[in-house]
Amino acid sequence: MQFRKPDATDGPAVTALIAACPPLDRNSAYCNLIQCTHFADHCIVAERDGRVVGWVSGHRPPSDPDAFFVWQVAVAAEARGQRLARRMIDALLARPAQAGVKHLITTVTDDNEASWALFRSLARDHGADLERSVAFDRETHFAGAHATEFQARIGPLKKDNMQEERGLS
Repeated sequence: MQFRKPDATDGPAVTALIAACPPLDRNSAYCNLIQCTHFADHCIVAERDGRVVGWVSGHRPPSDPDAFFVWQVAVAAEARGQRLARRMIDALLARPAQAGVKHLITTVTDDNEASWALFRSLARDHGADLERSVAFDRETHFAGAHATEFQARIGPLKKDNMQEERGLS
């Protein structure tokens, strides 16, 4: 398994992987291309035998520069059960582009148990708290067309744990 920054040629594979991973929201192919290029320092692909089997997109919010926002996590069916999502997030946090990150944030619908399990394990293993709050309400923000997105905020991340992860990637 190889982890690397994405580039524009990964756009179609990322788009196909996200489509194969419900309940993920499908972004436009153009959005995925922008993530693979403009946000490459904050995204990662996992590749096995020349095939993209994992994807994590994220960014450093300008309004919260001490945080890293995880946008999407996608793992192909044949790569599940190998802690791949966790390993990709830890590899992203170890990059120089994430220096100074003290909190990991994301939004997750209430029924996405796989994502909640992932983020609970990240909080536990980084010795950090996980705070949960409404980020985008079903009625107020989605006009009833999408489930409420809850924000998970993990932190503060322990510096010792971050240094250990940096040594592993």
